[in-house]
Amino acid sequence: MSERKIRVLVGKPGLDGHDRGAKVVAAALRDAGMEVIYTGLHQTPDQIVNAAVQEDVDVVALSILSGAHMTLFPRVLELLREAGADHVLLTGGGIISSEDMEKLQAMGVGRLFGPGTPTADAISYIREWFAEQRAREDEA
Repeated sequence: MSERKIRVLVGKPGLDGHDRGAKVVAAALRDAGMEVIYTGLHQTPDQIVNAAVQEDVDVVALSILSGAHMTLFPRVLELLREAGADHVLLTGGGIISSEDMEKLQAMGVGRLFGPGTPTADAISYIREWFAEQRAREDEA
């Protein structure tokens, strides 16, 4: 029996109109065998979480270059929890200082990636996270 594909929603929240990186990451995840849903530009946290719940994703990956990461990541995390989707990994990247990355991770956001990070790093991280989740489910 084959393993089910990892389902990832790539979101571009806020007013940032630069989505080249998000599209590159989405294509790399797809090429790595994951199912990818790309929400497009200018999405609200509510729209992203609604899509994540409707699509039953394993991972939400946000691309934020606008500097609003300390507002948008916590809001999406809060909405995921409110929707009963706290099992979903929230990860992503953008122009985020290491200090802010640490603060976000302390809140429950997964690993974050900066500009120039090889897409293979994000793919490996998501695969490892997913494998750990599957192992936990099998133990339960």
